[in-house]
Order: sequence, then C-alpha cells, then structure tokens
Amino acid sequence: MEALLVGADSLGNIPQVLQQYNIRIGRHICGRNVAHQRKTPLPGRPDVLILLTDFLGHNVMRHYRDSAAALGIPVLACRRSATAVEQRLRHHGWSRNA
Repeated sequence: MEALLVGADSLGNIPQVLQQYNIRIGRHICGRNVAHQRKTPLPGRPDVLILLTDFLGHNVMRHYRDSAAALGIPVLACRRSATAVEQRLRHHGWSRNA
C-alpha cells in the first residue's frame, strides 16, 4: 500500500510506524512551497492520503482532502506525531503486521 503524506518538513519516526502497517511512503509533500499550494492534481494514485495538520494551512488541506475524496482515496488527518498517526490508522481499521 502506498501513502501520500502532506505537511511537515521532516517525518521523524512516522515512516517506521507506517512500515509496521505495510504502508510505503510514495511521496512526501511539505506543503510549504508555493508550488505545493497550487491546485494541482494528486501526484500518482496513492492508496491513502495522510495530512499532517499542524503544518498545513486550511486551503492546502482542503484542496488535498477534496482531491482525494473525488478519487475515493481514504484520508487520515492528524498531528505530526508517530503516536497520532498510529492512533488514526487503528481508528480507521488498519492492523499491524504480525
């Protein structure tokens, strides 16, 4: 499974948490760059969109969330914290590898 992460300059331990759920980061967009804030289509066809909300403006978040919804891609929104990402994954029904 492939994820598109939007927000934050660095990801800390988030890649390791996602790996435990068989989720690979296909692309990470920091959202700070003006080019990232333009209304462009989602890059590639990710299986899940993860928005790291404490580093994103409302308009950028809305654009990516609406684009994912139009394509039927699930969206997880949480703070940039490995614990928060893991809680959202569990809340949405993902389970860890055994």
